[in-house]
Amino acid sequence: MALSKKTVWPVLLLMLALFLTACAGGSDSSEGESNPEGTTGTGEEAQGGDLILAVLSDASSLDPHGANDVPSSVVQENIFETLVQTDENSEIIPGLAESWEAIDELTWSFKLQEGVTFHDGEAFNAEAVKMNLDRIRDEELGSPRANLFAMITNVEVVDEYEVEITTEYPFSPLLSHLSHNSGGMISPASIEADYEAIANGGDPFSVVSENPIGTGYFKFESWNAGSEIRLVKNEDYWDDPANVDSVTFRVVPDSQVRAADLETGNVHIIDPVQPNEVARIENSGVASVLRTPSSSLAYLGFNVQKEPFDDPLVRRAISYAIDREAIISGIYEDYAIPAIGPLAPGIFGYTDDIDTIEYNMDEARSLLAEAGMEEGFTTTIWTNDNPQRQAIAVLVQEALAQLNIEASIEVLEFGAYLDQTAAGEHDMFILGYSNPTGDADYQMYGLFHTEQIGNPGNRSFYSNPEVDALLDEGRRATDPEEREEIYAEVAQLLTNDAPMAFLLHQEYLNGVADTVSGFDIDAAGIYKLKDVSISQ
Repeated sequence: MALSKKTVWPVLLLMLALFLTACAGGSDSSEGESNPEGTTGTGEEAQGGDLILAVLSDASSLDPHGANDVPSSVVQENIFETLVQTDENSEIIPGLAESWEAIDELTWSFKLQEGVTFHDGEAFNAEAVKMNLDRIRDEELGSPRANLFAMITNVEVVDEYEVEITTEYPFSPLLSHLSHNSGGMISPASIEADYEAIANGGDPFSVVSENPIGTGYFKFESWNAGSEIRLVKNEDYWDDPANVDSVTFRVVPDSQVRAADLETGNVHIIDPVQPNEVARIENSGVASVLRTPSSSLAYLGFNVQKEPFDDPLVRRAISYAIDREAIISGIYEDYAIPAIGPLAPGIFGYTDDIDTIEYNMDEARSLLAEAGMEEGFTTTIWTNDNPQRQAIAVLVQEALAQLNIEASIEVLEFGAYLDQTAAGEHDMFILGYSNPTGDADYQMYGLFHTEQIGNPGNRSFYSNPEVDALLDEGRRATDPEEREEIYAEVAQLLTNDAPMAFLLHQEYLNGVADTVSGFDIDAAGIYKLKDVSISQ
């Protein structure tokens, strides 16, 4: 898809209005203060029923060790469980581990829940925990989530229901990392089958992805790629069971269709709702919008290994040319705040005490001239099947035209988009990155450490030894104030280097039928479906 750079502002507004609004629906958002109306159903609650969600994008993998995207995580969350969890206040609570204690600064002991079985009947025990944590750290396997557990040096089985985890250095956010869905426990039989398939020339993670088997309150039933994923209630679940009989994740890329399906009762929940659709859904009489503060960052990334983006002056120039307030008001209708760095307010390590890049076309022109690029150049902006990102691309395209930079826009299917940006085939790209752990390490390490280049998260292919050393130090430091100072220093270095243009932190907006109660979503965009009920 290529869009002309000659569109003027009034025409752009008209195009966005037509693009994001239609009599039958709207478009696609992905993020959002909790609206009580979005979580309260009407009528008498009943057990059972098929909960249907209409979502923008399909999962890329159902193996929690093999994917690094939210569309995959929201499904995995319901099949697999972690040793510990977080509650609505981001406090650590028991999961598959009923209790834990720090034996010393490097060693943690976890007592496991007894009587838990995987969906295939395999026993959950300390051996299963060891097999899972060893697998995700297996360098030959190459999990994109390995960095979350790279500090673990040993997992020891103490007895059937006790395991000890030893880390290379004191690591403050260990429990938060263990709560991440990538630490989901997979059936040992599935892991063995996956390794066997690899030995016979198969792709890593493929066996588990095609038939994911965890301990969760829902079990996998089917996956019609590009169409829908269906889960069914785990009748043998070890804890309080889910309320509904099944959950269907229906892939509906067209926002107009999603909104119409919600209004006509064909689906119960839609994700995302476009900001301009909020009033319409709230006034529909059959549904409301759940708004949730987001830890997510929306950004314009540069492939810093490609010319001219290997020059930080060029990257900073482009970042200065982007009017974030225009994006937030014109596309997100103010359901977002500007990003001054990679972290959202409320994330540990966030600071606003840094020099920031704000909209300034004169500074942009000056920096391009300093880089010897005042005549401009030709490039591409990649985005995926999220219309809001496509609309951002249009605004960026228009801004760059004022700098003599001719940028064509290419729209890729989400799976191909992830694959090709991981391979470094792009120039510029628009993407997001959420923070489910609430700690700076997760986002900063994943996006900017040299070891995370490619699929693990560093799709800018950014490498700075000083940043690497600080991020490594941030992982090892135990004093909170020291860690905050480290991440503030990293934030300033990132402003100077500009491997990406930080755009905004959006709210999650979900359309929820009034017949649904108990639905929630966390700051990382992960659905909470266990307690959902559908009233009759």
